[in-house]
Amino acid sequence: MRITFVHPSVGRRIGQKGYLPTWSLQPLPVATLAANVPASVGRRFYDDRVEDIPFDEPTDAVFLSVETYTARRAWQIASEYRRRGVPVVMGGYHATLCTAEVERYAEAVVIGQAEPLVSQILEDIAAGTLRKRYKWDGGFDLSKVRTDRGILDGKKYMPMTLVEFSRGCKFRCDFCAIQSFHKGHDHRPIGDVVAEVLSTRHKDRLVFFIDDNLCSNPEAAKELMRALAPHHLRWVTQTAIDAAWDDELLRLMRDSGCQGVLVGFESLSPASLAGMNKGFNLARGGPAAALAQFRKFGLRVYGTFIFGYDGDTAETFDTSLEFAKSEGLFIAAFNHITPFPGTPLFERLEREGRLFHEAWWLDPDYRYNQIPFRPANMEPAELERRCLDARRSFYSWRSIARRVAGNPALRQDAWMIGQYLGINAMHHFDVDKRSGLPLGFEGWKGEYIEALR
Repeated sequence: MRITFVHPSVGRRIGQKGYLPTWSLQPLPVATLAANVPASVGRRFYDDRVEDIPFDEPTDAVFLSVETYTARRAWQIASEYRRRGVPVVMGGYHATLCTAEVERYAEAVVIGQAEPLVSQILEDIAAGTLRKRYKWDGGFDLSKVRTDRGILDGKKYMPMTLVEFSRGCKFRCDFCAIQSFHKGHDHRPIGDVVAEVLSTRHKDRLVFFIDDNLCSNPEAAKELMRALAPHHLRWVTQTAIDAAWDDELLRLMRDSGCQGVLVGFESLSPASLAGMNKGFNLARGGPAAALAQFRKFGLRVYGTFIFGYDGDTAETFDTSLEFAKSEGLFIAAFNHITPFPGTPLFERLEREGRLFHEAWWLDPDYRYNQIPFRPANMEPAELERRCLDARRSFYSWRSIARRVAGNPALRQDAWMIGQYLGINAMHHFDVDKRSGLPLGFEGWKGEYIEALR
């Protein structure tokens, strides 16, 4: 048997060469799925972001992991294989949250965690008895997670090694689909994670723990950091703001090699934070006090901000942008809220009749960074423009220079200066390339072919 894994891109313009560097991280889920495929089964992997897909290459089945932004491109890829008589299996967040939609373009849909179902799906493909839906009803023991990174070799990704420690998050932010996919929070055995890090480490390459909230369980996170400390790594991750109030945790992060953290500040407005169920961001002095804590332990911060909640005005953008600059954030994101299916935000806007499309991700005229809903205090075009202007301003050469001059942690040593300048330069050039990007390949001439029944 031969199977093919494909990682779809968000999309591409006609004549576009290459992909956005800041969107070219290793697709770790492919490596975890590949590790569950028996050695007797031939495997190939193609990443739609960095290479062409050889649709005519013989294969017995294709596996696609689908996110909301990549759904339209996934339907195109599936149609190309279906036209050649190849069955398609789809999983991922979007397949779980929009199962009925995904079923139109997949012979089989995986709902929830896919790793424990791979063997059964392969057996059914071999027997010609592939089912329409596969769902893992029991809990999944994360001690069984394995990765086969060999399947990623030879592809041009950002020089960063991705590792997973935990899944899920203890918080329930109204815009986040994690709460709908993961019904709790759990972590892998510490020894397994450390062994994986050491077996994949590369000189001068950052390790990125891709957890949505690495410190959701602070005691487990501390145990991980104690185990990492002797190995002199450099690593980054994502965490909620509450990590700032645990000095022991911050000290262990620093001592184990943490270089920086992504923190979702989202807003400086108490009303907006309350609306997104994230009022805890204002505890103990809020974002400014939290950033002082991170700086105290030499940790750089990637801050994210989102706009479009009902209390947001033009002043909201100016306040957030100046805060990000004056606080010396390593990098920052300024995005409009996106109503992803399966989230409380989507359900609320749908209930209020404020969505422009029943499924904005499938609309052929929708482009990346467009506003798919009706904001309360400004026109959609203004919200889109102000987000773009904030990114341009933050990643201007003047802002890059101002931030590195004002925050000693950004120029701690030559390595950090190089990382700071390189990553900020990538964002500087990527800002306008993202806006207006089509979902799916703009020049695709094929026909959407629905799943064989």
